[in-house]
Amino acid sequence: MNDILNQLYTRFYAPLPMGESEQEIEDCHRQLIERLDKPERKLVLRIIDAQNLMIEQRSVDSFICGFRLAWEMENELNHYKENRHPLSAEEAEADACSML
Repeated sequence: MNDILNQLYTRFYAPLPMGESEQEIEDCHRQLIERLDKPERKLVLRIIDAQNLMIEQRSVDSFICGFRLAWEMENELNHYKENRHPLSAEEAEADACSML
């Protein structure tokens, strides 16, 4: 089931544009590269890669949790509708008027 949810995420998720933040990250990254030796640069890149992976996994997890919540709510509503007693014409009219 998680494979299907991951496919849904991939199909429907559109990342928010973050041009300003991405530019700031690029600027800071460039400054670090200029100031650090090669071993330290590799360490910084590993940290950034690990953070990006965590962010992606959280995003997918959040999507899956939201989807499951919506699915459970839909099932509960269907169960509620199926187990309700039919309303008389007067009750149905009163119910409809109360919604306005």
